[in-house]
Amino acid sequence: MAASDQGSWPASKVSAPTPKVASMPAALAKNLANFDDLDFHVYTGQQWENLHKSHAQDIVVHYPDGHTTKGIPDHIKELKFMWTFAPDNRITEHPVRFGTADAEWTAVMGFLDGTFTKPMVLADGTVIQPTGKGYHLPMATLGHWNKQGVMGEEYLFWDNATLMKQIGVGK
Repeated sequence: MAASDQGSWPASKVSAPTPKVASMPAALAKNLANFDDLDFHVYTGQQWENLHKSHAQDIVVHYPDGHTTKGIPDHIKELKFMWTFAPDNRITEHPVRFGTADAEWTAVMGFLDGTFTKPMVLADGTVIQPTGKGYHLPMATLGHWNKQGVMGEEYLFWDNATLMKQIGVGK
């Protein structure tokens, strides 16, 4: 049985209310709801002015390729990249979402979806022309929450090779 079908930790979707779990501690429910809003509205809608609702000003973010940023402004610069080549980039579901009873940690699995319709300019200046192919990329985020109810540290996971394969430029 898939984790998202077990019922005790229900999935969340962009168009549905945040699921309630009677046995879930209130602080954890709040952090997971905040994270849903982050992905479904702030990230997907590029509402960067609202990133502070889930991220500390000095947040440390660890990316899949091993680099790290510190602070909301640098994190936003990294996040914006996806829309440069996929203007319809979005997250619409979290099939798996849970955390520690003290709400200090959350783990959320979702999917990045979009279509490669604009040229992708890599860090070294290489330009990859669009293929028109879509992607449905599994991703996960581990969030370390502080007492103010925002993440002080975030670990992002996805497979860049899978993304490149799905959009038709990788093997």
